[in-house]
Amino acid sequence: MKVVVAVDSFKGSMTSMEAGMAVKAGVLAAHKDAEVIVKPLADGGEGTTDALIEGLNGERVDVTVTGPYHEPVNAYYGYLKDTNTAVMEMASAAGITISEQKDPMIATTHAINKGIRNFIIGIGGSATNDGGIGMLKALGFTFLDKDGQDTGEGGQALAKVASVRLSDNAELLSQCNFKIACDVTNPLCGF
Repeated sequence: MKVVVAVDSFKGSMTSMEAGMAVKAGVLAAHKDAEVIVKPLADGGEGTTDALIEGLNGERVDVTVTGPYHEPVNAYYGYLKDTNTAVMEMASAAGITISEQKDPMIATTHAINKGIRNFIIGIGGSATNDGGIGMLKALGFTFLDKDGQDTGEGGQALAKVASVRLSDNAELLSQCNFKIACDVTNPLCGF
């Protein structure tokens, strides 16, 4: 018997591979001679980077980023050399499982910009509710209120935004391709 196991993670308790290995142990307990292959699976949240690194022969690049509550977080992204693509997941840097705080009104996101022109960004499992302000600020955009002052960060900043100043990196960003990985359709601000 040959069994292929591809199980998504159990948010905050088991990675995709840990869950898959538990299933493998169960299959082998029932059928000792089974051939069991375990592969990671993800839906745009936790584990997306690992699944794409393995499936597309990428490499892991470790970085320290700013987490959802402005604390340093050890994160990583995948680099797919053949297509000069970075694979990132918001859950790695701004995930709901990496901090005890869970206040979406002050959580922010930050993206990694290493000069790569193609990006796949998994947006599931995020602790953020800022409409992308944190990520765009990290890319050099400025969000101003009606008095021309910075709006701040987090979800509370959304109501204050009167204008957006383009990034000094706008020309570089126009050369980039972004693909977003998510398994649900979320209307903007819940509407």
